[in-house]
Amino acid sequence: MFIESTVHLPVSLAMFQDIFHAPTSVEVTVRILLRWAHFVAGITWIGLLYFFNLVNVPFQKALDPETKKKVNPDLLGRTLWFFRWGAVFTVLAGLMYFAMYTLKGDVNNANNIGGGHINIWWVLLAWLTYPIVLFIVEFLIMVAVVTWGLLKFFEGMLAAGGESWASNKTYSIGIGGAYGIVMMLNVWGIIWPNNKRILAATAGTGPAAPPELARQAFIASRTNAWLSLPLLLFMGTAHGDWVIFGKN
Repeated sequence: MFIESTVHLPVSLAMFQDIFHAPTSVEVTVRILLRWAHFVAGITWIGLLYFFNLVNVPFQKALDPETKKKVNPDLLGRTLWFFRWGAVFTVLAGLMYFAMYTLKGDVNNANNIGGGHINIWWVLLAWLTYPIVLFIVEFLIMVAVVTWGLLKFFEGMLAAGGESWASNKTYSIGIGGAYGIVMMLNVWGIIWPNNKRILAATAGTGPAAPPELARQAFIASRTNAWLSLPLLLFMGTAHGDWVIFGKN
């Protein structure tokens, strides 16, 4: 049981001793903690993304230059710190979970049942090239094309014994996770560097910022807001309620 002894517990807690149970193993504990870290960091990141697009953009239009100098360095500097590190922790926790508890099962099936010789790290590293390439040419590649390419990628990489062993989880998390990595690269490659220069110029601690920096950061942030919609859709279809791709 979760609570071995209830002698020193208030009645309000002791009454739940038969409801709550500790994880059955270290592996389950790690799995739960990775999910939790992924969700908390993702809520922080996506929540601030929506704050920037839905609240901050119209709010900034209403501020005069003097008010911006007083408000923005502290407000946006702090917000951008949580924003960019939320992106990193979301992706790192998601990558660990994907490799350890989703992709690993499909690779084992392909190797042990299908007789394949697939290296999970090669699949993972090769998969990472998709979002990196998409980041470089993100404004030239449509989401539908990338999704189709990732479907074909997993279908081919996890093929053994005459069929593909890619499951719905791998497809959905693989596609949604690729979009998440693109969003993180947008944060660190465009949104944060541009805003850092703008805030320094506003606070008087740096040179004047070119006017195009704000536009670039806005476009990257708005791109992330739109990419979050298919990302959340694919993440939501990864757990068996809706088998959108492949095997359950």
